Amino acid sequence: MDEPLSMIPIERLLVGFVPTLLLLALLYRWSLGARTALYANARMLLQLLAVGYVLRAVFETDEPIVIVLVVVVMIGASSWIALRPIANQRRVHLPAVVFSIALCGGVMLAIVTQLVLDVPRWFEPHVVVPLAGMIFANAMNAVSLAAERFESEQRAGAELVLARGAALETALIPQINGLLAVGLVSLPGMMTGQILSGVDPLVAVRYQIMVMSMVFGSGGLAAACYLQLRVRAA
Repeated sequence: MDEPLSMIPIERLLVGFVPTLLLLALLYRWSLGARTALYANARMLLQLLAVGYVLRAVFETDEPIVIVLVVVVMIGASSWIALRPIANQRRVHLPAVVFSIALCGGVMLAIVTQLVLDVPRWFEPHVVVPLAGMIFANAMNAVSLAAERFESEQRAGAELVLARGAALETALIPQINGLLAVGLVSLPGMMTGQILSGVDPLVAVRYQIMVMSMVFGSGGLAAACYLQLRVRAA
């Protein structure tokens, strides 16, 4: 399979939403927040349609400042969303989250793009933007889990150091599960996409190893950095 992937017709794409509609109906029937799930799906559609057009322009740019601004927006958005479980304290803890995600995610992005992949231009759009998205999204999820668990532990009266440890362990559950399951239970998105595009599976495996290491390191370190800042501020 050497041909590039073809455009999925709209009518076929809609077929993929049948299970989603069934789940939404079930959530509504059971009174389990169908509106939130519907809103999330609608927002996903609008965001992805919009980002498709934006990425077309971004990938064609020769201006480094454009890529820098894209990364800054990713950091800001991921930091804001990460604190959703403790939204009432968002403004207080936002600086610590921004610092943690920007530092750990930024260092990981630099290592992968400049040392592992050795891109021809340090701001190569079609490499930097997708990898930055994966890094900051996973850092966001890890910090979000850590923040929620840390607050729960503190409310339960746990000592700061013990709360920090429990929160970091919780933040790493999805990361470690992903490491254990990859290749046995799941073929991750990047690897699947490359294989569907006709890339040799052995080549795709190397890229996936890079991604899994990148995700584990950036997510775990961002969560640890955030928790350490919380302990010091307490």
